[in-house]
Amino acid sequence: MIRIPGGAFRMGSNDHYPEEAPVHRVAVDGFWIDPTPVTNRQFKAFVKATGHKTTAEVPPDPKDYPNALPHMIYAGSLVFTPPNHAVDLRFWGEWWQFLKGADWRHPYGPRSNINTADNHPVVHVSYADAQAYAAWAGKELPTEAEWEFAARGGLDGAEYAWGSEFTVGGRHMANTWQGEFPQQNLAADGYERTSPVRAFPPNGYGLYDMVGNVWEWTTDFYTTKREADSPKACCVPSNPRGGLEAESFDPRQPEIKIPRRVVKGGSHLCAPNYCRRYRPAARHAEQVDSSTSHIGFRCVVRERNGEAANSNG
Repeated sequence: MIRIPGGAFRMGSNDHYPEEAPVHRVAVDGFWIDPTPVTNRQFKAFVKATGHKTTAEVPPDPKDYPNALPHMIYAGSLVFTPPNHAVDLRFWGEWWQFLKGADWRHPYGPRSNINTADNHPVVHVSYADAQAYAAWAGKELPTEAEWEFAARGGLDGAEYAWGSEFTVGGRHMANTWQGEFPQQNLAADGYERTSPVRAFPPNGYGLYDMVGNVWEWTTDFYTTKREADSPKACCVPSNPRGGLEAESFDPRQPEIKIPRRVVKGGSHLCAPNYCRRYRPAARHAEQVDSSTSHIGFRCVVRERNGEAANSNG
């Protein structure tokens, strides 16, 4: 793991999506963080040791989905399925498909596998799956503030994790989408789907994939707008436990009380014409029961009296 020194920084952005605003000062204590997202190899070791079944491998409880028809209740996960024509970007169902048999071992459906993807980030992990792995490893999931502070790599206020330019000398610095999303993937960065976790350069703290490749879970409940500076203080201390007093539910589905947490970093599906969230300030809401082919996670260990707590690696 890599040690991130504590400090204060400008969190958020006033220049992009409204949920990123306002920019405000936040302080975080020192902590240790995984240099990469958790990989298939690492998650495989966890499952072998514990027998853990992921959310995608267990049929959902019909009580949690009151409007779902019986034939729609089955184990599976959301898989990106590109259309062969232009679609209305307001309707994500045009490119996401809930596939029976899709899970972390079978990221693109039951006939797919991860045999050659040990060093790719694990996907199809819900918030509970990420928490279970972290607990087994003697670690925790990061708060949104910890994650963003680490992602910035010491570049306070920079647009990207590596500076102000999206490409550096024509070189792609992260696994994102090139082309007209969702039907045209030019793969100019070398990858159509996920990439090995060290395929792109690290940021200033030596962390890989803090932008692109896969979204990453944090512990904070989602809010559409963040707290601005208090007039009495320059900084808002981070909450080691993450979250807010009230849970976040999807206002479009008030009958389904599934909390939403913040995911960070964007993914290989973020494109200039859709979801320009390949930036440290960017954030998105994700239901805790969700698992998809583009969400993963990494862990932290918080310092206790200047020393890191014990962990399994």
